[in-house]
Amino acid sequence: MYFSALARTMAAAFALCASAALHAGEVEVLHYWTSGGEAKSVAELKDMMGKRGHTWKDFTVTGGGGQNAMAVLKQRVLAGNAPAAANIKGPAIQEWAELNVLTNLDAMASFEKWDEALPKVVADQMKYKGRYVAVPVNVHRVNWLWANSAVLKKAGVAALPKTYDEFFAAADKIKAAGFIPVAHGGQDWQDFTVFESVVLGVGGTALYDKALVKLDRAAMTSDEMKKALEIFRRIKSYTDANSNGRDWNVTTEMVINGKAGFQFMGDWAKGEFLAAGQTPGKEFTCSAAPGTANAYTFNVDSFAMFQLKSWEAQKAQGYLAYLLMGKEFQEKFNLRKGSIPVRLGMNMEKFDDCAKTSSKDFVATSASGALVPSVAHGMALSSSQQAAMRAAVSEFWNNDKLSVSEAVAKLVAVSAPKQK
Repeated sequence: MYFSALARTMAAAFALCASAALHAGEVEVLHYWTSGGEAKSVAELKDMMGKRGHTWKDFTVTGGGGQNAMAVLKQRVLAGNAPAAANIKGPAIQEWAELNVLTNLDAMASFEKWDEALPKVVADQMKYKGRYVAVPVNVHRVNWLWANSAVLKKAGVAALPKTYDEFFAAADKIKAAGFIPVAHGGQDWQDFTVFESVVLGVGGTALYDKALVKLDRAAMTSDEMKKALEIFRRIKSYTDANSNGRDWNVTTEMVINGKAGFQFMGDWAKGEFLAAGQTPGKEFTCSAAPGTANAYTFNVDSFAMFQLKSWEAQKAQGYLAYLLMGKEFQEKFNLRKGSIPVRLGMNMEKFDDCAKTSSKDFVATSASGALVPSVAHGMALSSSQQAAMRAAVSEFWNNDKLSVSEAVAKLVAVSAPKQK
């Protein structure tokens, strides 16, 4: 079979990676690392590849964002002209693997002990029928609550809220002090980012997994889900009237500039605080969203590796996979991106306090089973299911006349295709 032959090729390529004598090969990569620290990380990755004699070629697609890129990628792959790697994550990896176009990375994964270096729930997403076909590079925690320390102090909020009762009490104080309690950008993915954190906070990982990942009808219609929807709607009452359509980073600036107290957002928001010269624990604080301290919703960036014909290209591809999972790149890249290394057992000494907390919780939840994929960020459902779920939740957020029962019915309708 092609997979067996390719596995031998990858093993040989990996063996050559460890030697000084490597024939040059080109590695073409589709990615979205184009600004700030991400761009610097790509430059370093290119340099690492160059030191082994390989050349790097960016796969660029103009216009239309990720959707255009995926369309062009599919055309090229089906035409037999695939790049070495593409930034693809979650269930989309399995969708590409089903087309029999991804390569087998098991030889390298076995030699480098990826199964030991990764939490099982993450490793499973990198595999197709038990074989590695993609490489993870980081972990973003999604269930964060960010706060402006000065706003909280002026409002008389002495501690970060650990429950929703505490959250709403704090929000009332912030509102009374003349600030916006919750900064929010009214886009469907931002709506769902808040919603999934609320579901996790209300019903724990059991409700989250059954209702949002497995799309179980009983969980969808449970009293806990109804309570989550009620809390979700109540949060909206603490946002400002201009939130509709606002980008997440503009929303984060409201917290940075002291206009708002809180924001529900993944840890990419931390990069905005840091870029503004702020320090975690001083000008801003990070904490798990209310009720979610012992759980962790993850968003993992990863690269699917495609089947290549050229031996030189296969060797370059193998070395790229080796570098992406390597401790050096994982540290450098994540220090800049605001995320944490996906590898377990990494030295976190150079990372800030928010990242250290994230890493500690990542390790703990991977052991306890409370590490769950983010639905809002494409880690749990197919693209069509995800889009439908986002639309249903955003409709409830934007239409105050829509009852909780009607929202539940819409969520059940979305989940119906996945019911057994």
